[in-house]
Amino acid sequence: MQVIWFVAFVLVTFTVGYVGYSAYLSRLVELDDDRDTPAHKHRDGQEYVPSKQPVLLGHHFSSVAGGAPIAGPLTAVAAFGWLPGLLWVAIGNPIFGAVHDFMALSASIRHEGKSIGYIIGEYVGERGKNMLLWFAFLLVVLVVAAFVFLIAQVFNAYPPAATASVIYIALALLFGVYLYQFDGPFVPGAVFFIAGVFAGVWVGVQYPIALVGIDGLPEGTIVLLGDAGAWNWLPLAEQTNANFAAWAVVTVVYSFLAATLPVWVLLQPRDFLTSSLLYTGIGAMLVGVLVGTYLSLTGSFEPVDVPVSGVEFDSVTIEGMEAAVPAFTGFVHPSLGPLLPFLFLTIACGTISGFHSLVSSGTTAKQLNRESDARVIGYGAMLGEGLLALTSIIAVSLAAATVSAGDLGAAIAVFPAGGGALVTTLGVSATLASAFIALVFASFLLTSTDTAMRLGRYLLEELIGTPETTAQGAMTNRYANAGVTAVGGYLLVASGTWSNLWLLFGGANQLLAALALLVATVWLANWSDTKQLLSTGIPLAFMVVVTIIGLLWVALIRFPAYIIEPAAASDPGITEWDVWGDLIADPGMIAGIELSLSTFSFALLSIVALVLVGLAITLLGMGLDNIREARAGLGREAVAPSSEPGDD
Repeated sequence: MQVIWFVAFVLVTFTVGYVGYSAYLSRLVELDDDRDTPAHKHRDGQEYVPSKQPVLLGHHFSSVAGGAPIAGPLTAVAAFGWLPGLLWVAIGNPIFGAVHDFMALSASIRHEGKSIGYIIGEYVGERGKNMLLWFAFLLVVLVVAAFVFLIAQVFNAYPPAATASVIYIALALLFGVYLYQFDGPFVPGAVFFIAGVFAGVWVGVQYPIALVGIDGLPEGTIVLLGDAGAWNWLPLAEQTNANFAAWAVVTVVYSFLAATLPVWVLLQPRDFLTSSLLYTGIGAMLVGVLVGTYLSLTGSFEPVDVPVSGVEFDSVTIEGMEAAVPAFTGFVHPSLGPLLPFLFLTIACGTISGFHSLVSSGTTAKQLNRESDARVIGYGAMLGEGLLALTSIIAVSLAAATVSAGDLGAAIAVFPAGGGALVTTLGVSATLASAFIALVFASFLLTSTDTAMRLGRYLLEELIGTPETTAQGAMTNRYANAGVTAVGGYLLVASGTWSNLWLLFGGANQLLAALALLVATVWLANWSDTKQLLSTGIPLAFMVVVTIIGLLWVALIRFPAYIIEPAAASDPGITEWDVWGDLIADPGMIAGIELSLSTFSFALLSIVALVLVGLAITLLGMGLDNIREARAGLGREAVAPSSEPGDD
């Protein structure tokens, strides 16, 4: 099938969702521009800062559009074919994910810009608040680990993108000074600095950089720290290479610094520039599909080869605009597992993501200028992420190179190369196009990483509340609490267990989405008896079922199988079913389990998954009890729009 039909299908469902459903949801929560938002009521120049809609949209979009909507769909398409992932993105995004993001943002602005943890605490008590905050904090650490890994891999595979990313961060700092210290006019400044970011792509192609010299770097790459021999002591150097390991350290340090700066210094201007890259990148790839389809139908399309380094194949080839992978390959993949539930855990963003509720209620709500902006920023930005997931599905569907399910290294390489090949239909060289798409990829990975670290700060501060001890007082310091998140995330990356964390990350992320939908449902139930609960309740029920099944699967079946037979963790030819079958045939295998770092790691991962499930089930019970009481007239007094939302 021609991939142009992928685009048409998604645009139809997204348009119907935004024009119709989001307007209905805006009426449901009674958005009113005459009501002051938290950004105006609590303006402090640090966290609460009213922002222009395009600037805040850029921050929010680039923060939520991280690596998962690319890596997840790539992996899912390779495992199950393009049809299941396309249907989940096209239908699930406007009725699940966009609703989730919009409701989390709306609930937060009615509760003084507080997080979803604070909001649930308003209705079910302090215990429920702390449980959700700990759940969210654990997810944030997983997000930091995941995206640090992805950033290091992008910079390692595409040195031109590393140069371009350094330039764009420097320009973002200058843009912040220009806007907020010199009060420069927005439009000419935006034009100048956006042009500078795009010029940085050309500079990156001419002067690619690597931190450590390794084999396979593009000719002319500037090595900053010398050869690998001096840096092989770094964690991850043995599992990957010294350049990757060095970029991981630099990324953590950068994210720590970015997360502790006032939002106007880097976060807001950088995210506006990032959003410009994202809009251009997504738009160029979608236009490339249109142009490529025309060229293909007229017989003038020429195959495109985009060189790749650092992965198992040397190039990604696009033969035409027809999908090169099957629509459906089966309900069970030997490595990834059954489609239900793992399709919905693998595509951990692009359709629905709990991390977005932390961004919506953690940073975006503190910067919203008008309530009506919530529709564009909350609902609309999620549709934009769906388009990003669509480009990922198209890239891997067209690519002739085979991507092994679960091989994130290959998935990361396919997106810049496959997306770059689409851009070449517009007359751009393959080298420049792939460098540009790699910069697009890296820019929102960087944004999501330090946004997650900033959210970790907020979550720890909410957990501590008013400090009562010296230790608690120290942890309210922004450098200390950001440091906890940074160290925790780096330790997970440095452990070398990322591939096994992916499904745990996906399950935790999607289960948090279910809990955020629970928060929205509780809020609506306590607000008024006239508020219907199906818009949030149906997505809530579905996500609870699939994520709990998935987490219990990995906790009780997959990770224990890896403990029994460690080779199964790295050999896709050995499935958990093979291991359990061998165990049934020979129960004596239990006695042969070796105590090692690997077995300890998988045992810990199983425990974490079970803890997440336990926290979620407890919170669900507390939330459902509150909903029943509220509808029976026994619940907390409604949070009415005419009152001060969230105030007791």
